[in-house]
Amino acid sequence: MANKIKVYGKAQNRTVLGIVHAYVVMYPQATLEDLRKAFPNSICPDKGVAENFLTVEDAEKFNDKMSLYFAKPDEVLELQDGSKVALSQVWSKPSFDRMVEQGKLYDIEVAEFEKTMKGEKGGYRLEYLNGYVPPVVEPAKKGIPGWLWALLALLIVGILVAIFWPRKTEVVEHEVIIEKEVVVRDTVYVQQIEDIERNFNAAQFEQGKADLNDDAKLALHDLAKVMKQNPELRLRIEGYTSAEGNPEVNQKLSEARAQAAVDFLVNKEGIDATRLEAVGKGSSDLKDPENPTSDVNRRTEFEIL
Repeated sequence: MANKIKVYGKAQNRTVLGIVHAYVVMYPQATLEDLRKAFPNSICPDKGVAENFLTVEDAEKFNDKMSLYFAKPDEVLELQDGSKVALSQVWSKPSFDRMVEQGKLYDIEVAEFEKTMKGEKGGYRLEYLNGYVPPVVEPAKKGIPGWLWALLALLIVGILVAIFWPRKTEVVEHEVIIEKEVVVRDTVYVQQIEDIERNFNAAQFEQGKADLNDDAKLALHDLAKVMKQNPELRLRIEGYTSAEGNPEVNQKLSEARAQAAVDFLVNKEGIDATRLEAVGKGSSDLKDPENPTSDVNRRTEFEIL
């Protein structure tokens, strides 16, 4: 059977995290118990941890003694049932090899991982193969909030009391004040996108080219994760150049670079094309107009629509 997902990783344990993420993408209704059955503890018998998978709450308690689980917000696995799962960070070479073989059972292919330099954070990205499209599970519709049920119950009791309670000759006025609950949604993804934008710009294009390098692809993979977690999010990706060279060439180059980012998100990460726009600005809007050839003018911006 043809493989469906390929995992590219930097660092051995981050590649393992990518394998498990690929499984969750393919089986979005998987539970913690499903993960433990798919990737049993026998794959990684290395000392130090009792389970390959823990809830984030248990992993954070475990990490108080020694940091042995992926428990940071950008590392945990968010499951369809709302639970958050942390994976063990302890993977020897034999355990890693067993994990790669286990991934093959689920049509998950693993590229040879890249070793990170000292001080460099690892990462991973997924590539869909042979026309594979991940299943999409509609989120469960939220029921009526508990506070509203309580308020309705109080109103019903009040009506019944008003109808059936023995009335006195005197009239007593009651003033009832109901405070509205105001919920403010903090759009955390704004800060995430700004960080990803900086990482993407740090992975500079080669001069005169619009090809994405591996670091740029990793940044776009992180952007895709944010977009999948926030289905209402739409982006315009704008490409800019410095004032060097022919303006018409710069315009086409900026358009090609913006489109390359959009194409990667759509074709490799499965983001709906209607949620993205690619715009080339050329050298028409310099960030540092006093230094028109400065590197700061060569940039790509992610604008939330």
